[in-house]
Order: sequence, then structure tokens, then C-alpha cells
Amino acid sequence: MKQLKEYTIPFVGLKQGIHQFEYDIDNTFFEHFEYDEFNASALRVDLEFNKKTTMLELHFKATGTVNVNCDLTNEPFDLPIENEFFLVVKFGDEYNDENEELLILPHGEYEVNIQQYIYELIVLAIPHKRVHPGVEDGTLESDILEKLDELSPKDKTIENTNEETDPRWDKLKNLLNDK
Repeated sequence: MKQLKEYTIPFVGLKQGIHQFEYDIDNTFFEHFEYDEFNASALRVDLEFNKKTTMLELHFKATGTVNVNCDLTNEPFDLPIENEFFLVVKFGDEYNDENEELLILPHGEYEVNIQQYIYELIVLAIPHKRVHPGVEDGTLESDILEKLDELSPKDKTIENTNEETDPRWDKLKNLLNDK
């Protein structure tokens, strides 16, 4: 995967202290990762980049909306997204990103690329089950919802019949009532 230049931060030229970076994310960003789950996206990622003498601290915050299809009705809707992530960058002998909250860069490195962290921050904020808000509050009119309602199991009323039952079952039913 090719690294996008706009997500590479050359930290060598930065002074120590806190620096702010802002990124506007749309579908072209996700096309780079070959991720096509979103119909559209309008996200903003704010990065607080704290440069210290021996390490870097990155605090990502993503807010915005992504347009996705409902898992029940397949109706598109805007899903609000909000997520945060904290990353510490230290320097060592070799590159190591095994720990999700710690990145080790080799000594002499002068820049860090954050595109993968932004991608994961947004994708992991999406719930597994995406339900249209109109389904939850009952205001969405949809043919699919009507069909689901028609096919859903109805409550069956138990008719009290005077059929004779096996006395062993009656004893077992008494155990449930004796709690």
C-alpha cells in the first residue's frame, strides 16, 4: 500500500510542545484502502501531536458521519461517528508496531505516517449492527419492514383443554411452581 503524503508528519522540524493537525476524510481516503462499506463519508480527524525529547504522543479524535445501509431494511442513512485514540511513538533499534498503543520507530527516523491509524480509528467506530434510526423509533415506512412484521412469529394463546396428561409431567410442573 502506498503511503499518502498528506498523512506523513515530518517531526524533525517541529519544536517541542503541542501541535494541532486537522484532516478532512471522505470516500477517496477509503478507496485507497479498498474499503467500500460507506456510501459517503464526511469526517474530521483532529490530531494533537505532542513532541517531547524522547517520544511523541498523538491523540486522535474523529467526528462526523458516514452514510451506510441499514442491516435490516437496506435503507441508506447517516450514521454519526465519534471515536478517540491515543498513540505513543518511541525510538528503538528497529521498527515495531505489534502493540496497538505503542509504535517504535528506528533511531534516525524523521517522519511518521498516520494514515493506517486514522483508517482503523474510523472503521472500528462503526457498530457491528447498523440499524436505521427510523427502525428503532418506528417511524420508518418500508416494504421490507412490513414483510418482516408479516413473517414474524405471532404470540400463540394457550388454550386450556381438559385433556388428560401424564401424571409424571404434572409432578414436574409442580417443581417449577414450588420455588
